[in-house]
Amino acid sequence: MVAGKVAAGSTKVGLKERSSKFLRGVWAELKKVHWPDKKTIVVYTSVVLVSVFIIALAIWVVDSCLTFILNRVL
Repeated sequence: MVAGKVAAGSTKVGLKERSSKFLRGVWAELKKVHWPDKKTIVVYTSVVLVSVFIIALAIWVVDSCLTFILNRVL
């Protein structure tokens, strides 16, 4: 079979049909997803924000200490 040519006896599926099939598959998979409730989302978001704050604070402390030490040495 040559690139770009369709073999005899086969049918070429159009973009509309392929897109429709893809979107039906996506919708079917989304129905299977267990979506968290609002309380769970709030808890997880809070955990992420607190973790980011703690890591940022730790990086700031280390950076400040190293800056202080290097300014004294140099």
